[in-house]
Amino acid sequence: MSAISLSAVTKRFGDAAAVDGVSLEIAAGEFVALLGASGCGKTTLLRLIAGFDTLTSGWIRFDGVPMAGEGRHVAPEDRNVGIVFQSYALWPHMNVAENVGYPLRVRGIRGAAKADQVAEALAAVDLSGFENRRPADLSGGQRQRVALARCLAMDPAVVLLDEPLANLDVNLRASMEDTFKEFHERTKATMVYVTHDQTEAMAMADRVAVMEAGKVLQVSDPVALYGEPASEAVARFVGNGSVVQCRVVGPAASGKARVALFDHEADVRAAPATLAPSGASARLCLRPEHLGLSDGEGFAARVVKSTFKGSHALLEVAPEAAPREILPVWAPRLVPAGTSVTIRVQDGWLLPGVAASVSAARAA
Repeated sequence: MSAISLSAVTKRFGDAAAVDGVSLEIAAGEFVALLGASGCGKTTLLRLIAGFDTLTSGWIRFDGVPMAGEGRHVAPEDRNVGIVFQSYALWPHMNVAENVGYPLRVRGIRGAAKADQVAEALAAVDLSGFENRRPADLSGGQRQRVALARCLAMDPAVVLLDEPLANLDVNLRASMEDTFKEFHERTKATMVYVTHDQTEAMAMADRVAVMEAGKVLQVSDPVALYGEPASEAVARFVGNGSVVQCRVVGPAASGKARVALFDHEADVRAAPATLAPSGASARLCLRPEHLGLSDGEGFAARVVKSTFKGSHALLEVAPEAAPREILPVWAPRLVPAGTSVTIRVQDGWLLPGVAASVSAARAA
């Protein structure tokens, strides 16, 4: 396993910066996901780590050893990096054992040693007995596991995964998530996983780096990323969040702030260092589970849409005080569109913005 250090990494194509000044520290053995929409720069950053593309500026180091930067560029084959692609990248004319054993053959490993390593790698991904099959005879999930076995056979220090589940159906994705986690536990390799699917990222990764327009917006563990987004962009991208305007009424209990929104007051979570003074405008992140139907206190709203989700319903409601705002709300039942309802704010996260300390807010 190798620690990866990215320092002001930039990659330009003409005047456009696909990766723009990214600095990121990945510990040895850590599983980090690069999460973002198409075109955000995550795959380009992965290619730079792999050595497929050259840097415009900045540094990439593995365990402190420069891999790229200021005229230095270590070739991909010399970085001890294993890569799993979305397209599987299997040789169609080779059988499974030959595909898995190919990197070993390149390294000069032959005979019984090679056969043992191939057999061990296939057993690790539950493909023993598939040695003589061709890729065309396998399902998508099986091909992806062959690609993973090939990576495992290489015993790489760093494993890079580029949208590896994008071509699989929902059920196979869930199964492969378990396979990738088991792979990480088995190899202890440093893993960097590119995806646009936040569910995948948060289910598997130790930390998630959210990217937009070539920059990293936030790097956090999944729980903190979901519960305490650092910006409006992260709040909207992760977890089906809505961001609404509110007014800070004052501090509440420890770690809480009292806010007013839609002619209603509620206590929401807030970091002490970012709590705005009383009376200040602020932005509030609300997720579907932060809101609920109420028979008592709350704000008046109208149901715009109601969708059955099995164990619950997802409502889209428009507050009467701000009819252009559409907020998602989890509900125990379907509610017909057009119905007037009262919505209770059960939770929320006050986004960093106009900053003041708790003590300053209390003094205000």
